[in-house]
Amino acid sequence: MRFVHGQIAWMVATIVVLTVLGALSYELFFVCSLIGFLIVTELTAPVTLTPAWRRRLTWLIALGLGGFAVVVIRRILEILPPEVLPW
Repeated sequence: MRFVHGQIAWMVATIVVLTVLGALSYELFFVCSLIGFLIVTELTAPVTLTPAWRRRLTWLIALGLGGFAVVVIRRILEILPPEVLPW
């Protein structure tokens, strides 16, 4: 339950901070939540025995990093001038 509470607290804090800064967007919230997910995963990792549910977090991390790659590629394509793109 520490893991779930930590993740929820991180996501609520992210929403509050991004709203106060006026920078709330789906992409930015996703990236900040992914960073929080990775931090909470490491901070709550057991030392001796790994429960079965924690092994499944690897798939969620892989999906999150894939989503992060999509966000980065979209941002790069927005920045590049049209004459650089091959299509």
